[in-house]
Amino acid sequence: MKKILALACTIAMAGTMFVTANAGEELLKIGYVQVGHESDWRMANTQNYYDVFTEEAGFELELIDCDNDHARQLTEVRNFIAKDFDYIVIDPIQSAGWDNVLKEVQDAGIPCIIADRSVDASDDLYTTAVGTDMTAEGVTAGQWLAEYLAGEGAKILVIEGSTGSSAAIGRSEGFNQVAAEHPEWEIIDSQDGDFTQNGGQQVMESFIKTYGADGFDVVVCHNDNEAYGAMDAMDAAGIKYGVGEKIIISFDATNEGLTRTLNGQILCDVECNPIQAVIVMNVIKALQNGEEVEKFTLVPDEGFCAPGIESEIVTTMTDEVLAGRKY
Repeated sequence: MKKILALACTIAMAGTMFVTANAGEELLKIGYVQVGHESDWRMANTQNYYDVFTEEAGFELELIDCDNDHARQLTEVRNFIAKDFDYIVIDPIQSAGWDNVLKEVQDAGIPCIIADRSVDASDDLYTTAVGTDMTAEGVTAGQWLAEYLAGEGAKILVIEGSTGSSAAIGRSEGFNQVAAEHPEWEIIDSQDGDFTQNGGQQVMESFIKTYGADGFDVVVCHNDNEAYGAMDAMDAAGIKYGVGEKIIISFDATNEGLTRTLNGQILCDVECNPIQAVIVMNVIKALQNGEEVEKFTLVPDEGFCAPGIESEIVTTMTDEVLAGRKY
């Protein structure tokens, strides 16, 4: 069945009104520890929080760009505790190593929301989580590839996201689940590109030196920026990609990524929706009203493939689809 899911921002906005704070009303202090600024996706996610958590909406937002430094994230969360913030939102750089600081947040009586990525900690240690299903994203990519290859064999290279991140772990797990069902596939190598364009280019250059132009068929990149870097390396080596050539699969589905999908350079791009702040805001409003919230709120995703490819798994890219996606 075709996997077509509505944008999270559309769902979140339906029936939701940004309420302007009354004059003299105390603003809710929100502390957000962001991963960094490593990708177009991350920058869109950061801007979304600034757009949503405004003083006019009743919030005072302090967003800390932790520049992919896990230790700094722990320090900044403790700073939020010391400042007695009303809510703490954590987008974890890596999934491990959160138990102690989450317990400190809990002991301080501050509601804690895990956003975007996940943590390897008991869900008793935080209030709720909001994010996408990274494993499902990997499964979608794998299912699309199986559909596209239609039983043909393939040698696959993987440019992973940052080691230890739930995004990299989930996308690998999901894709590998499908790959295990296809003995005609061979994942010949997998290396960390750190979710950056430079990282993707460096890893792809290394792959080309090791395996040559004829030693692989598919490149799976854990985000769009890594895919751009892989293209740069393949362009420099004179290696063609697209329909009938090497297959590039990516994740994030940013505006630029989908532009390259529409152009037939990326054959499949699986969305990880960065527009999550309204959903987080709605969770906070519910908690403020004394309502119970689900332990996890899913931000839905959609997958896209290049024009001319018929798919029952993802949506074929069109100019109209691209026009509606600004991030």
